[in-house]
Amino acid sequence: MMKQYFEIKEQYKDTILFFRLGDFYEMFYDDAILASRELELTLTGRDCGQEERAPMCGVPFHACEAYIARLIAKGYKVAICEQMEDPALAKGLVKRDIIRVVTPGTVIESSMLDDAKNNYIGSIFLRGGEAGVCFADVSTGTCHTTQLSGKGGLDDAVIAELCRFAPSELLFNSEILRHKAVTAYVKDHLACSVELLDEADYQPAASEERMRTQFGAQYEQKIGVRKNSVAFYCMAALLAYLGETQKRGIERLKTAELYSGSQYMQLSPVTRANLELTETMRGREKKGTLLWVLDCTETAMGKRLVRSWIEQPLLDAGAINERLDGTAELCAQNVLRADLRATLSRIFDLERLMTRVLYGSATPRELLALAATCEQLPVLLTQLEPCGSAALANVRAAIDPLQDLRELVQRAVDEQAPSTLKDGGVIRAGYNAEVDELRDIMHGGKGYLTDLEAKLREETGISKLKIGYNRVFGYYIEISHAVTAPIPENFIRKQTLAGAERYITDELKQLESKILGASERLIVLERELFDGLLADVAAQLERVQRTAAALAKLDVLAGFAEAAVRYNYVRPTVDDGDELVIEEGRHPVVERVMSGGLFVPNDTRLDCDENRMLIITGPNMAGKSTYMRQNALICLMAQIGSFVPAKAARVGIVDSIFTRVGASDDLAAGKSTFMVEMTEVAEILKTATPKSLVILDEIGRGTSTFDGMSIARAVVEHIAAKGGGLACKTLFATHYHELTDLENAIDGVKNYNIAVKKRGDDITFLRRIVRGPADDSYGIEVAKLAGLPDEIIARAKEVLKVLESSTVTPNPVMQLDFSNYERFEQEETPPAIAERLRALDVETLTPLEALNTLYELKQQLK
Repeated sequence: MMKQYFEIKEQYKDTILFFRLGDFYEMFYDDAILASRELELTLTGRDCGQEERAPMCGVPFHACEAYIARLIAKGYKVAICEQMEDPALAKGLVKRDIIRVVTPGTVIESSMLDDAKNNYIGSIFLRGGEAGVCFADVSTGTCHTTQLSGKGGLDDAVIAELCRFAPSELLFNSEILRHKAVTAYVKDHLACSVELLDEADYQPAASEERMRTQFGAQYEQKIGVRKNSVAFYCMAALLAYLGETQKRGIERLKTAELYSGSQYMQLSPVTRANLELTETMRGREKKGTLLWVLDCTETAMGKRLVRSWIEQPLLDAGAINERLDGTAELCAQNVLRADLRATLSRIFDLERLMTRVLYGSATPRELLALAATCEQLPVLLTQLEPCGSAALANVRAAIDPLQDLRELVQRAVDEQAPSTLKDGGVIRAGYNAEVDELRDIMHGGKGYLTDLEAKLREETGISKLKIGYNRVFGYYIEISHAVTAPIPENFIRKQTLAGAERYITDELKQLESKILGASERLIVLERELFDGLLADVAAQLERVQRTAAALAKLDVLAGFAEAAVRYNYVRPTVDDGDELVIEEGRHPVVERVMSGGLFVPNDTRLDCDENRMLIITGPNMAGKSTYMRQNALICLMAQIGSFVPAKAARVGIVDSIFTRVGASDDLAAGKSTFMVEMTEVAEILKTATPKSLVILDEIGRGTSTFDGMSIARAVVEHIAAKGGGLACKTLFATHYHELTDLENAIDGVKNYNIAVKKRGDDITFLRRIVRGPADDSYGIEVAKLAGLPDEIIARAKEVLKVLESSTVTPNPVMQLDFSNYERFEQEETPPAIAERLRALDVETLTPLEALNTLYELKQQLK
C-alpha cells in the first residue's frame, strides 16, 4: 500500500495528498507533519516496512470538506486519492487514483464558497506588448477573456483587470517575471495562489486541440478568440490546468465572453478602493459600501451579478437605458415587485447546483432543491406576462420552465431523502422495481418467510414444520422427530438435534441471500440509479444555465427597484453628452449610516465647456470629500442601470473615474505619503481622457507650501486647459486659497465652497456647496472640534497672528530662484554694502571676524 502511496505522491509533489483508507483520508510523512500543524490534528505513526514509523494523521472522509477548506484558505492544494473499487470485492490491493485536485480557484463545494461572490481562477499570457487575460469561475461556469495592448501601460491594464476580478488563483507564463509592477501588485494586494506554467504548456498544437475539444471546431466564431492570439494561449493553458486538476467537470465551461475595455468604465484599483464599491478601506467589509446599499437581491445568483455590475459599469447608453427601463417598470408596480421578490426568495443557486451535478458530487437534497426551483419558474413566467420593458421581456423569453427536469427529479428522488447516499432511502418508491423489491424484502422479510413456511406445510403435509434462523447455519427448516410423514427429496439435512432435524432447500437459501444481501445491494443500486439521474440532469446544462442567467438579471433589476423605492432614488437621464447635472444629490452610503439628522443634499453642474473644473474650498470635516465622492458614485450608479440618490440627474457617459483622495503611504515599497500622492496624480494625467471624471482632493499637501502650491496649480492648469490639456470634468478640493484666482485666469474653472457659520470661536458646518471661494480655512477651529487642549488652541492663534502680520502671502510664482541672484544683488543691496561684500575674502575670515562683519553690515542697513 505504501508503494502505491509513493507512486501517487510522486505525481503530486506540490499538494497535500488525502489518501483514502477505509473511512479516513490519511496523510503521511511531510504531508502529515504539515497537516497536523495547520489543522491541529494528532500526529501518530504507522509501520510501513521501514526502519522508522511513518508520521501519519487523518480526517474522516465524510467530514473532509471542513478540513480541506481550512487548507485551501491557507493557500495549499489538496489532492484527493480515492478507492476506485469496493474493498470487499477487490482482489489484492484496492485500486486508488486521484479523482480531483482542490485548489483555491477550483473549489465547487458550497461549504467553502461565499454565495455572494464569484471564485475566479485567472490565466494571464504575456507576449511582446500584449497580454491575454482569462478569468473563469468553475463553480458557476462563467468565463471572461480579453486582450490588452501596451497602449497606456500594459502593466496598469493587467493590474486593472486583476483588481476587477480579484482571482483566488492565477496562472502565468514566465514572461510575467519581466513585469515587476504586476508581480508586486499580486504579492501585496491579492490573497491568491500563483502558478508559473512552463513554456511547454503553451505549445500551439496542444493548445489548438484543447480549444477544439472544449468549444468545438468553430471555436473562433463561437467565442471570438482568434487562433494563436494571446487570448487563445491564456485560455488554452487554463483549460489544460483544469483538465489536469479536476479530471472531470471541465465541460462546465460551455462558452466564454470575449469583452473589451470599450464596453466598461475604467476604474483603477485606487479608485475602487477610494469609492469603497464592494469593501471598505479599513475593515474590508461589505457594510458601508455601495454594494451594501444596492444589494437588495433575493438569490445567490443575483448577489454575484449585482457585484459584477457594480465592478463593471457600462459605456453603452442603449444598454444602460434598457436596464433603467426594467428598473423603472418594477418601481412603478409595487405589488408585482413584491410578488417577484417573494418568488425569487424560493429560488436556489442553480449555477452552483449544476456544477456539482456535473462533477457527480451533488447530494439528493441538492437535486430536490433544483426541482423546487423548477417549480417556481412557471410562477415567475406568469408574473412577468404583463411586463412591457425590453429588459423584462428578454428575461421572460430566456426562462425555461424546465418542467421535464422537475418531473424527472421528483419521480426519482424521495422527498424525504437524506443528505447523503450512504444509508440509502434516496430513490422514490415506484421509480425502480428492483429497489421496491429489495425494500420489501428488507422491511417485510418475515412475511416472505411466513408465506414460504405455509407453502411448505401444505406441500409436505407436515403441520408442525417451521422455519428458524441462527448465525451459524442461517435460515433452516426444522421438523420434529415425532413426525412420521416422509421428508421431501429436495430437503437437505444440515443438523441433527435431540428432538428434531434441520434442513435447507434451494428456495430457502435464495430467500436467505435476498434478505441478508438486500440492504447492501439496495445501497449499491441506489447509487447507480442516482448517478444515472445526475447524468440525465447534467445533459440539460445549457438550458439551466440560460435560465439561471435570466433569473440573476431579474433579481438584480428587482433589487434596484426595491432600493430606489426604499431610499427615494430617481431615474437618471443617461446619454452620450458631456453634462453631469445633479439636483439635490446625496451620498448613497453616508445617508444610510448617519445615526442622526438628515443628509444635506447638494447640486452639481459639470461639463467639458464652461464648467469643466470646480475648485472647492472650505475647512476640513465640512464635507468636501463626501460631496466629490457622491458625484462619482451617482455617475457609476447611473451607468450600471440603477436609480440614483437625487431629486433629478442627467449623466453624460463617463468612460472612467479617477480619484486622488486622502493621505497614505507605501513604506514597504519605499514610497512616502507625498510620493504615493504624486504617483497617483501622474497616473491620472497619463490615463484620463476628455470623457473622464476626475476627483482630486488636496493635491500637494505632502510637501512644503510653495512646492505643493506650485504643483497643485500646474496640475489644475493642465487638466482644465483646452487644447493641450485634458479638459475633462474635474472636482478639485484644496486648502490653497491662492488657487481660487484661477477662475479669472482659465475659462471653465469655477469656485465653490462649503458654507460655514461662525459664532465667535465656534463654527457650524452647513454642509452646503455654494458659489465662490471660502473666506477662511478654519483649521484652528477644526482642531478645537477635534479635542486639542485649550492651551494649544490659544498658542496656535498667537502664532497665526504673528505669521499673518510678518509674512507675505505665499504665491507660487514667487518661489526663490537662484538664477535671479544678480538681479537681487543689484536691485535690493545698497551700493556700499555690495562693495564691501565683494572685497571680503571669506576663506580667510575667522568665525569671530565673520560675526563682527555681519553685525556691521546689519547696522548699515538700519
